[in-house]
Amino acid sequence: MQAEDMEVPIINNLNDSGDRQRPRGKDVFKDQQKESESSMESPNLEFEYGDTDTLTAELSELYSYTEEPEFALNRDYFEEDFRSHGGSRGRRWIEQTVEEQKAYVMRLLDALEVTDRDKRLKVARAILYLAQGVFDECDTEVDVLHWSRRNVFLLYDMGIFTALLELLSMEIDNSQACSSAVRKPAISLADSTELRVLLSIMYLMVETIRVQTEDDRPEWKAAREAFKNELGSPLYNGEPFALLLFTMVTKFCSMNAPHFPMKKVLLLLWKTILFTLGGFEELQEMKVRGRERLNLPPLPEDSIKVVRAMRAASPPASAMELIEQQQQQKRGRRSRRPLVKQDSLDTYNERDPFKNDDARDEEEDPEDTDSGIEGEVDPLDRDVIIQPPPPPPPLRPPTERVNFPKGLPWAPKVREKDIEHFLETSRNKFIGFTLGNDTETLVGLPRPIHESVKTLKQHKYVSIAEVQIKREEELQQCPLTLGDEEVEETPAEMLYLGMLPNLSQYVIALLKLLLAAAPTSKAKTDSINILADVLPEEMPITVMQSMKLGIDVNRHKEIIVKAISALLLLLLKHFKLNHIYQFEIVSQHLVFANCIPLILKFFNQNIMSYISAKNSICVLDFPHCVVHEMPELTAESLEAGDSNQFCWRNLFSCINLLRILNKLTKWKHSRTMMLVVFKSAPILKRALKVKQAMMQLYVLKLLKIQTKYLGRQWRKSNMKTMSAIYQKVRHRLNDDWAYGNDIDARPWDFQAEECALRESIEKFNSRRYDRNKNGDFAPVDNCLQSVLGQRVELPEDFHYSYEMWLEREVFSQPIQWEGLLQNP
Repeated sequence: MQAEDMEVPIINNLNDSGDRQRPRGKDVFKDQQKESESSMESPNLEFEYGDTDTLTAELSELYSYTEEPEFALNRDYFEEDFRSHGGSRGRRWIEQTVEEQKAYVMRLLDALEVTDRDKRLKVARAILYLAQGVFDECDTEVDVLHWSRRNVFLLYDMGIFTALLELLSMEIDNSQACSSAVRKPAISLADSTELRVLLSIMYLMVETIRVQTEDDRPEWKAAREAFKNELGSPLYNGEPFALLLFTMVTKFCSMNAPHFPMKKVLLLLWKTILFTLGGFEELQEMKVRGRERLNLPPLPEDSIKVVRAMRAASPPASAMELIEQQQQQKRGRRSRRPLVKQDSLDTYNERDPFKNDDARDEEEDPEDTDSGIEGEVDPLDRDVIIQPPPPPPPLRPPTERVNFPKGLPWAPKVREKDIEHFLETSRNKFIGFTLGNDTETLVGLPRPIHESVKTLKQHKYVSIAEVQIKREEELQQCPLTLGDEEVEETPAEMLYLGMLPNLSQYVIALLKLLLAAAPTSKAKTDSINILADVLPEEMPITVMQSMKLGIDVNRHKEIIVKAISALLLLLLKHFKLNHIYQFEIVSQHLVFANCIPLILKFFNQNIMSYISAKNSICVLDFPHCVVHEMPELTAESLEAGDSNQFCWRNLFSCINLLRILNKLTKWKHSRTMMLVVFKSAPILKRALKVKQAMMQLYVLKLLKIQTKYLGRQWRKSNMKTMSAIYQKVRHRLNDDWAYGNDIDARPWDFQAEECALRESIEKFNSRRYDRNKNGDFAPVDNCLQSVLGQRVELPEDFHYSYEMWLEREVFSQPIQWEGLLQNP
């Protein structure tokens, strides 16, 4: 997707200078009609963000509804084999002793090595049935999960995973299956049967072992650590297991293997990265330990806890609601002062730091004639229980305002370069010259500047990335003096080392899949087919089958978006913590592959509809479908059982994509300008309709970095959004985000900034990973005797061809001895 292909909504009235042109009258209603979709019914979403959804939900998403008949197939193959080879006759699996179970698994392991492909598949299905929890012998879903957990640890203990890995490598290299799939006009489930079975077992093993429970046995905890180390270490063909899955992704996207079941591959890849590198809680702990190692002060707060404690805010009123509000005012229906809801976007009311005496400047539209009333209530808040605001406080000294308002959620931060810039400006103004990077000398500066510098230093924050960049500069300048850097072999480091040669291919392949799965994407003939592992061999013939398949396809796409968004976010966060330049190269590949317009295109939809989508059929979800009797599918049963007000995976995906966009644009002026050029403000503002605190936080962060470029008129018309940014987003003490002074003085050159960054990245990679990195500085032996006396390792067959080599290369070649005597 090219940047110019971006579909920009009709409400983007940005002129060339970046100022928003104000539409009037009917145009307001027409241009912003889309913004009122579902806003009257936007409830607070009780959503808790985490690494993953519940274990049951994560297991059920592995299977498409089209695969449902295969559960019985797995059971039949297992029972057939277990009856003939299962030891004690007549006893079920759950009644066997541990030794008998181990003996049977060992027999299955031996049977996996047979050459007959069909027999191997039957054995693999029997193993899959064990990993699924021998559901035919269980009465409840809890029993299924219990036996699944026991069986998975047993399978790992007996070495099943390594055997499956060899089979998976064989299937990936199966050129016959690839070529036949390429020639097929339509690919279905049947083309990926072996791969789906193998990937399902591996996913069940990774996900089940990854999740910790309170009643885990000591041997299970030891097995978890061993498995985690195995997956993260280059034990599988000299590279981590994740790289094999990345290879499958690139092979699929290059159209060389269109039958690969991409949803299962992406889910397994995401869970492998999550297991080996760690989730968000582990990342926070690693960050704390990393700061301790570098003797940096501790973090001012735990960001995970702060975000969880945040409350959602009401979205800004749309034009349609404002017009309705005016009509009510004109009819005299509002005879009393309006009341204000506690969590609305204008909570600060008269305490809003951006308010001036002219209250009219802060209203949403000039048509709102009641602009003198403070604490204007949003129309969507009228039907909610609301509380009157406290009376306006008398003027008091600033020191007495500690409890009013309650306080901001984040401690302010200041970078070292911000202090340097502040002092440089102050010295130029008061003294007439600067002192470079000196932040200590304050001679000649007035007393208020001293106080300002003291305050800035109190809130100075030095990140791990800044320390790493400074250290890298020192290593580049003094390669001989400082010697080789000791690189810790962390799982993230080993993964980066393996990914580095083909990193751009991996990133492009993931974005291609994200584009194909995005709900805003239009079907194109040249786009990749991601439905190979959801379409049945025989297409549906009844209306109910078509409805079921339609839900299945939408669910399939949502799961792919969820896996890719979580995977990319994890990679960015872990690489940033491991080394900033590892993060920067992945970010740059994402930006060059048009990730920024792709994410904006994803949000250019009715986001409330996407988050509340009900693309799931509860009666067909695993393990419910294998324990209970299957009812006859009707329109009612397709919708039964799902009472959630939102879809967890879709809200999770949206937050992940917003976090990725934040990571790509933070402190990058040229990328921030891309957000402005692509007219992202209206798209992001519509996303504020989702009343979930974490999602709103990351939307507001993206709006904050571009407000200074949107023009004064935009800021005046969006004061509630500005107020919300002030409340919820961390402050940088001398960041001029809200006013945008002198912004025209700073030009932006996307190419120059990215090229400078790329140069730093390449220097880092060549210094750290190039094997011939010190070729220019290696000592040279000039002594003839020692050079000739060195032992040279020669190949075994050297003496067979030595005489022929002498004849050809020495004796038959004329030597011009006179040439040595002539001057060059």
